[in-house]
Amino acid sequence: EVTNQSEGEASDTDVIQTPGGQDSGTAEGQKTSGHLLVILTELETKLRDTQREMEVLKSQVQGNKVAFGASISTGENIGPFKTEITLVYKKVYVNTGSFNSATAPVRGVYYFSFSGHNISSKPMGLRLMKNGEQMVTVFNHPAGNRHETATNGMTLQLEVGDHVYMRLREERN
Repeated sequence: EVTNQSEGEASDTDVIQTPGGQDSGTAEGQKTSGHLLVILTELETKLRDTQREMEVLKSQVQGNKVAFGASISTGENIGPFKTEITLVYKKVYVNTGSFNSATAPVRGVYYFSFSGHNISSKPMGLRLMKNGEQMVTVFNHPAGNRHETATNGMTLQLEVGDHVYMRLREERN
């Protein structure tokens, strides 16, 4: 038997009686509450998983930011040498904590810019190297007795552990 306030419509407070006189509204309500609790728990789990995924994606988008500025010297001459040498950066001006003179700390796209300065009565040659292979070079040829600067740069896709370094050509300053 159903008790309702208006014709043919049950309200939220209506009670459904079974023929034996038991209240089946309470059992249905418990089933509904239990079902809603399961749904809520599943949604909370999905939300936590989504939040974790978002943090991973944010770190991938932001990445481990690598930025550094370094120089070989603060004015003294380097070279010439009888053989080509690998240059060692002695002065680090800016470092996000990832400057490593041996290898790339994280996978990513890196931009390298380099300059050499010399008196043009002597030749100068620099090579940007990646894992033993020349990527780009810059030269100044003897052209009088004036100060000259040569600059070059390149963007490289690096993997963790890639080795990028500068070489000073033999018999060059």
